[in-house]
Amino acid sequence: MYAAQLDTRITIQRPETTRDEWGGVVEGWGLVTSTWASVEPLQGREFIAAMAVQAEATIRVRVRYLAGVDASCRVLLDDGRVLNITAVIDERNQHRFMQLMCKAAS
Repeated sequence: MYAAQLDTRITIQRPETTRDEWGGVVEGWGLVTSTWASVEPLQGREFIAAMAVQAEATIRVRVRYLAGVDASCRVLLDDGRVLNITAVIDERNQHRFMQLMCKAAS
């Protein structure tokens, strides 16, 4: 993969739990990193659920290897879309590039 193919700026976030000033639990998202990536739509489908038409897209995000990124994380694209990571693939187990298989959040 060439650097020119990494043409989309993304942010990777991890779920985190913090406490507010009253000691209550607040769930949110913490920054893992912002990086350049290649974002490729792979598949889309529409289906009927809960008496409404639903859409689902599978998207591959390719980035340089990042330790600690797993399926609990999510990807924010620069256009505001949120992608939920379903699988993390270390290409050829070389720790150089990885593929994040994602579903577009609805």
